[in-house]
Amino acid sequence: MEITLNKEKFEEMVYYIIYKCQNKPSFGKTVLFKLLYFADFDYYELNEKSISGETYQKFDYGPIPKHFDLIKNNLIQDKKIQEFSVPLFDDGKAYIFRYKSLKPPITNLISAKELERINITIDKLSDMNSGEISDYSHEDMPWRASQKNQDIDYNFVFYRDDPYVIRDIEW
Repeated sequence: MEITLNKEKFEEMVYYIIYKCQNKPSFGKTVLFKLLYFADFDYYELNEKSISGETYQKFDYGPIPKHFDLIKNNLIQDKKIQEFSVPLFDDGKAYIFRYKSLKPPITNLISAKELERINITIDKLSDMNSGEISDYSHEDMPWRASQKNQDIDYNFVFYRDDPYVIRDIEW
């Protein structure tokens, strides 16, 4: 089954997660990327389809959504979110990119079932800092089974180990 990006739905998903997580102390670009990844891949494990159809790629710090910059720039241009950087240390050499929602999102493209999975993902993982959630993503089978700098195949969710597997399978 081929997965195709639903740009509008992915935009709603990004916007919604930013809105829900913007006040969390460790929430930034890395955490956002992993929340998107786990919401999409967990939903795929349960329903054999992605929420957004986004393509995620394997990079050193974990899965990265391929079309994020396009979507982020649309949200900024539409005055729905702001992006800003905050220094991680006093030396000013490392930054965390953070996001602020300028108004509540409307989620009419995301179904109640999809929204439930996004919220479960937020509840489970959004309090992790960028290092913790990156390390966590590195143990997930789809990331592990993929080649560096290449697309991550959604079908690898069916080979997950605990604690990543979320679907009850009866043999």
